[in-house]
Amino acid sequence: MKKLLVLLVAIFGLNLTSAQTEIGGATLPQTLEYGSEEMTLNGAGVREKFWMDMYAGGLYLKNKSENASEIMNKDEAMAIRLHIVSKMITSDRMIDAVTEGFENSTNGNTAPISAEIKKFISFFKDEINKEDVFDIVYLPSRGSVIYKNEKESGSIQGMEFKKALFGIWLSNEPADDDLKEGMLGKQ
Repeated sequence: MKKLLVLLVAIFGLNLTSAQTEIGGATLPQTLEYGSEEMTLNGAGVREKFWMDMYAGGLYLKNKSENASEIMNKDEAMAIRLHIVSKMITSDRMIDAVTEGFENSTNGNTAPISAEIKKFISFFKDEINKEDVFDIVYLPSRGSVIYKNEKESGSIQGMEFKKALFGIWLSNEPADDDLKEGMLGKQ
């Protein structure tokens, strides 16, 4: 009986460990589900600035991929989870980082999606605290849907916006090269 109990604990313990990923002081689930769409963690990494961890980020896809361009251009369900791990992240700093991210991901051509960018930035105006979790979810039927701590903040239609949004982390000029590599499962 004792051996059976040890075996069950070992089996369930392994299952619990594989159901999430620890990175940068955050725990990311192996899967995310929004509506009828289930996505699997493709990879994860940490956004660092001045040698400090700012947030842990995970990329969730229907099918694993290491091709950033293909992911940005794909019209299928996907998500990026940002788990804030630093008290240094404020609303103003996040807005500045996102604004710079859109500039970089569009090669400075933000004009065609300026209204969408303005709306997206408004989702970060509330105070941001350590342990806050943002889910940026693309659903073909709804567009890009943003959640803060599991509460929907709003959505934005359009593939061009979606490409630029995911490009913040996956473009040729990403927010953080190591984070990009991690999200693509290359680390």
